[in-house]
Amino acid sequence: MSAVEHAKKYLFAIVTVYMCYLTHGVQAIIFSQNQVDFYTQWGFTDHALGAAAVSTAIVWTGVGKFISVWAGGELSDRIGRKIPAVLGGVLYIISFIIMLTTTNATVAAVAGFLTGVATSGFWDGSLYPAIAEANPRQSGATTIGIKAVISVAGIIYPIFAALNANHVYDKATETIVTTANTGDWHINIWIAIVLSVIATILAIITPFIYDDKRKQVGEDAEGKAAAKNAAEAEIQAARDAMLQKPSFGVQAVTLLYGFVIMFIMYGAQQYSKQFGQAHLGLDPVAAAGMTSIYTAASLAAVLFWAFMMGKLRWNPTKVILIDSIIAICGLGIVLLALPLGIGAGAVYVGIALLGFGAAGGMLQTGVTQRQLYCPGPRGRNVGMYYTFMGAASVFLPGIVGAMTAATGEANAVWVMMILLLAAAVLSLLMAFYLVGQFKKQFGYSAMAKMQD
Repeated sequence: MSAVEHAKKYLFAIVTVYMCYLTHGVQAIIFSQNQVDFYTQWGFTDHALGAAAVSTAIVWTGVGKFISVWAGGELSDRIGRKIPAVLGGVLYIISFIIMLTTTNATVAAVAGFLTGVATSGFWDGSLYPAIAEANPRQSGATTIGIKAVISVAGIIYPIFAALNANHVYDKATETIVTTANTGDWHINIWIAIVLSVIATILAIITPFIYDDKRKQVGEDAEGKAAAKNAAEAEIQAARDAMLQKPSFGVQAVTLLYGFVIMFIMYGAQQYSKQFGQAHLGLDPVAAAGMTSIYTAASLAAVLFWAFMMGKLRWNPTKVILIDSIIAICGLGIVLLALPLGIGAGAVYVGIALLGFGAAGGMLQTGVTQRQLYCPGPRGRNVGMYYTFMGAASVFLPGIVGAMTAATGEANAVWVMMILLLAAAVLSLLMAFYLVGQFKKQFGYSAMAKMQD
C-alpha cells in the first residue's frame, strides 16, 4: 500500500480516536463542573461534606484508571485495537446513565470507577497506539492532537455546565442556593451520553491498521505471529539506532513523568473553578471561565507544539523542558498575585500560563518520550506510563478531599497549588536529566532537530 493510500484508509482511525477523546474531555471534568448539583442529588446539604463526596468520586475514577491501565495496553496488543475501543465506549454509556439516575454517592463513585476503567483500561491502551500507527512518521504531532480535542471539551463544557446548573454554593452566606435556571441540569450528563454513543459507533465501523495486519494472513496463529513480528522488527530497529541501552534512571524517569505531569494537569483541571470561587470571590459561571481559560491556553499550546514537533521535528524532551518552565512561572503568579496585591487579573494570566505549560499535550508528549527512550510494544509502554498517571489521579483528589473535609475547600485548593508548583520544579529537573541522557543514547543533543 502506498503512503497516500495508507493515509486515506487510516485517516478515519485518527478521526475516531479524536472523537473518543472529545468524549473523554467531558468525562474528565463532569464531576467537578457539576459539583453542587451532583452532591445535592446525592442528598448532601453541607457544602464541605458534599464537595468531599465529589472528590471521592473523582478519586474512584482514578482508581479505575490505576488498576486497569497496566493491562489495557497488553490487552490491545493481544486482541487488537477495535474491541477495546468499542468496549470503552459501551462502558462510558453505562457509567453516564448511572450518574444520570443515581441518588447515592457510593453508586456515583462506582460509575466514576467504571469510567476510569473505560478510559485507561480500554481506550488509552488501544487508541494511543492506534493513532501512532495510523500516522507513524508524525506520531508525536497526531498524538498531541488528542490533547487538542480534550481541550475543546474543556473550554466549552464548563461554561455549558455552569449555565445549566440548578444549584450553586453561595460562599457569602455559606448556603446552597437554587438558581433561576428553569431547565434540568441533567442535560449536562445527556451530552456525555450522546457523545459516548457516537464514539462507540465510530469505533465499530473504523478500520485500524494493527487489526488489519493481524487479518492479512488470517486470525490464526500464523497471522498473529506476522503482526507481532512486524511490530518487533520496528522496535528492534529503534533499539539498534541507540549507542547504549536506556539506563535504570531513564526507565524510571520516563515512567515517573506520567505521575508528575498528571498530578499538575489534574489539579488545575479539576479544581481551578473551586480556586476561583474560594480565593477570587467569583460566581460559578465566572469561576467556570477560569477552567475554560486554562483549557483554551492548553489548546493553543497543543497547536503550537504539534507544529514544533511535527514540522520542525523538535525533540519531546525539549518540549517538556520548556513546558515545565512555563508551568512554574504560571503557578508562581497564581500563588503570589493575591498576597502581593497584584490583582485577580494576574491570576488569570497565571492560569493561562499553567494551561499552556502543564496541559498543552504534556501527558501525550510524555508517551512519545517514553517510546523514544525505551522502545517496546506500544501498548505495553502506554500501559506502564499510564499506570503512573493513574496513581496521580488517585493521589491528588484523595489529598484534596481529605483536606476539604478537615480544613475547608479554600485551604485545600491553596495547599494544592503549592504542591503543583513543587511537582513542576521536579518536572524541570527530570527534563534536564533526560537531556543529558539523550546525548549518551543517541549521539546528538536533545535540543537539536530529531534525526530519523
